[in-house]
Amino acid sequence: MTPANIADAVLTAAKAVFAARGLDLSALPAAATVERPRNPEHGDYATNLALQVGKKVGANPRELAAALAEELSKFTGIAAVEIAGPGFLNIRVDAAAAGELARLVVTQGPAYGHGTALAGLRLNLEFVSANPTGPIHLGGVRWAAVGDALARLLKAAGAEVTTEYYFNDAGSQIDRFAKSLQAAARGEATPEDGYGGAYIAEIAEAVQAEHPGADDLETFRVEGVELMFAQIKSSLAEFGTHFDVYFNEKDLHAKGELDLALERLRSQGHLYEADGATWLRTTDFGDDKDRVLRKSDGEWTYFAADCAYYLDKRDRGADRVVIMLGADHHGYVGRMRAMAACFGDDPDANLEILIGQLVSLVRDGQPLRMSKRAGTVVTMEDLVEAIGVDASRYALARYSSDSPIDIDVDLWTRATRDNPVYYVQYVAARTASVSRNAAELGLTRSTAEFDPALLAHPKELELLKALGDYPTVVKSAAELREPHRVARYLEDLAGDYHRFYDEPACRVLPHGDAPIEPGNVARLWLNDATRTVIANGLGLLGVTAPERM
Repeated sequence: MTPANIADAVLTAAKAVFAARGLDLSALPAAATVERPRNPEHGDYATNLALQVGKKVGANPRELAAALAEELSKFTGIAAVEIAGPGFLNIRVDAAAAGELARLVVTQGPAYGHGTALAGLRLNLEFVSANPTGPIHLGGVRWAAVGDALARLLKAAGAEVTTEYYFNDAGSQIDRFAKSLQAAARGEATPEDGYGGAYIAEIAEAVQAEHPGADDLETFRVEGVELMFAQIKSSLAEFGTHFDVYFNEKDLHAKGELDLALERLRSQGHLYEADGATWLRTTDFGDDKDRVLRKSDGEWTYFAADCAYYLDKRDRGADRVVIMLGADHHGYVGRMRAMAACFGDDPDANLEILIGQLVSLVRDGQPLRMSKRAGTVVTMEDLVEAIGVDASRYALARYSSDSPIDIDVDLWTRATRDNPVYYVQYVAARTASVSRNAAELGLTRSTAEFDPALLAHPKELELLKALGDYPTVVKSAAELREPHRVARYLEDLAGDYHRFYDEPACRVLPHGDAPIEPGNVARLWLNDATRTVIANGLGLLGVTAPERM
């Protein structure tokens, strides 16, 4: 029995009580809230629904709670309902109903935890989008982990998600990149505003190998950007991050989409001409100043490309455009929201901007600032080399993205309980090992009929409750855009499993030559259900669930 089942029962009971008493049904919420009490002695779950709605309908909350308790006690699987304080309800679930969850989890397998909370919503999720002028640095790596995990979460919650990487392959950065490649090929010093690092020499050498004798800037621009694209895509693939769409900024120019966006904004009445330039009146929608779209010399601004790109996403069918930006992009939020409003959209409904904070890599208590290859920044490859892909993804997704983090190389490479990813993956491996050992003894889930009522030990019940929380965690993590909730949940679940596993009365495998008992079968179902949820949760973070460690 999951918290969602209990919440449904509470609401159904409330509707029956309201109908019997002639109370206004519209006062009831769309869904009842149930929580696990901090003190297990108070019951398995609790709800404050009577307190929440009692005064609205002119009923004494405690009296209403008594009526709800009587009605709720009729439901199968509810062992007892107690009234506490001014109108709280403490609910106890019978062992058979609680244990039945193990069967549900195992039967649903990878689908357990998926829901429909965001069904019907079409999202375009853009993240990383590093300029193709160098390897992806730590800030971009954070979004590669968090953005990919968020896409998985949103899909698990029922949303239709398109993941997108925007290549800014037009503008002054590309000019500086091309000049840096050209200088490296000529054996000259890096231009004052250019890009340095061993990767520049590597790409310049590759361009020359493909085009012997080439020295013109355009060749280095076109071929260099293409090679950098390829390296970035390769790095992302090795990191386990894949995109549905790679969108090139130059295509906006080539296809005339900037002109299209300009005309759309003009038709909305938000453009004006001043000083020979074309301006967008974003101050009408809260921006600190109006924005130039086309300069007096006819050149487009970066913001004009932002407008065209947003319109392109909306025209491709995105209900909501979600953009994940770095810590230095706070100033973009106001202008982007104003831009959406200028197109006639609702910024609260159609646009969402997430800002991520800084990441640093630390070893022996000291920050690592220099990359072996990039020279000036720590890159994705540096991070993966230091702690591996799984630890990198887990470490980056484990914290709220609006908080800066230090990734301690020493911590994340230790095979100890204080390493969070090791702690969780160890449970994945241990549950798999228990299943293998059980099979060798002739113990499988089909050895005897599963009796869920046998999962009645407090450690078993706590583990079952934790497994039941998983769908709610996935739903809230998706709705709040907080993948770290899944990581923290998995760590708590791992602790519950260890306590279950270490309890002598909860042995999955029979001791010595003891015969296989129905209790062993029931606990094997619980073991395998735990393995399922650990694997599902790690999968949402893009982290593997090993069978052996």
